[in-house]
Amino acid sequence: MSRHLDVGERIVRTESLHGGITAEMRRLTVGTPSGGTRDLVLRSFVDPFYVGHAEDSLNREADALTLLTGAGVSAPGLVAVDPTAAHCEYPSLLMTHLAGRTVLDDEDLETRVPLLARQLVAIHALRPAERPREYVALTTADTVVTPKRADAAVWGAATDVIRNPAPPYEGRFLHRDFQPGNVLFDVEPSRPAGTRITGVVDWAAASWGPADLDVAHCSVNLALLHGPAWGLRFAEAYEEAGGVLAATASERLYWQVRDALASSEEVQLVAQPWREAGRAELTTRAVEERLDAYVIALMDALD
Repeated sequence: MSRHLDVGERIVRTESLHGGITAEMRRLTVGTPSGGTRDLVLRSFVDPFYVGHAEDSLNREADALTLLTGAGVSAPGLVAVDPTAAHCEYPSLLMTHLAGRTVLDDEDLETRVPLLARQLVAIHALRPAERPREYVALTTADTVVTPKRADAAVWGAATDVIRNPAPPYEGRFLHRDFQPGNVLFDVEPSRPAGTRITGVVDWAAASWGPADLDVAHCSVNLALLHGPAWGLRFAEAYEEAGGVLAATASERLYWQVRDALASSEEVQLVAQPWREAGRAELTTRAVEERLDAYVIALMDALD
């Protein structure tokens, strides 16, 4: 890391950052010759499974951060990347540190959800000189994991929805993992403006595809964190913020259901960081129950 510091600077402190699933995150505090400090963030792929995907993921994130420089969306600045661990112990990316923190509790959702929606509309409005690669959706009807005690009939009908070809769409710049865990907030009730977003992180899956896919992903995360009604509310908030979704209800349902069913394969993975962040009540079973209720709500809305 020291190769990328200014003359006279040195790393004086490191701190592990929690909440990630695929990589380890560390904040590096850098001491400056004037006696001040500045912070950087080091993202390292350590788990053997994710190391196998690290080169592609880190190159994509580096490309995305480069595209986002000066684009009007607050994202980390790229400092350096070592996708093959040529210089580091593990494949890593070094970036600037953004102020703010993630907020995962239920309090003040009425304020945060519209802010999330406006931020996502701003991301989808970006028109980079070079498009990122087309989105990839790995979940198929054969990989869906129906939770225990779930409504098997409803899940069967939902699975049939994604057996159909993807609807046509107008491409947009996608974050592809836009959800509360990747959005930083500055929460100051005494300030006239109150809560505000300070930045968006984790651009490793940035893609080109339908706006509905990003909206669906944030929706299901809100449903699992805060209850199904908030998942349904996010799509409305996105449109209220000026975003444009698929033209028909059936086309929207396709993307909503696709991302909800994709979450069925990762409930245990996503629930653990939430518990570590203080949401102890979000056990794997509790999150599965919320996912089941959300899928039922989506399918009911079509009737």
